[in-house]
Amino acid sequence: MNLDKSQKRINKRVKRGFHGYPLITIQYFGNDDGIATKVEVGFIEAENATPMLETFESSTDIRQDETVQTTIIKIIDRVDAKTVTLELMPPLK
Repeated sequence: MNLDKSQKRINKRVKRGFHGYPLITIQYFGNDDGIATKVEVGFIEAENATPMLETFESSTDIRQDETVQTTIIKIIDRVDAKTVTLELMPPLK
């Protein structure tokens, strides 16, 4: 799947808002606001459940990494996520 298509699918799921569990959280981290070098994908099966995390890191902007974005889509599809959230976290120190 190409990068543009992956990003559109993720953004479409995020825009839907909360529809219950299972829930996928996507958090991007970076040294500044322009480049995210780390992403954490969390899976929460039910309310108050402990999240399971998958972390990916890159030396370049991970939001532009086709392999990582496609992997996130596969995770969303595999767990049949009802809700997807996305955040850009403050710069890493």
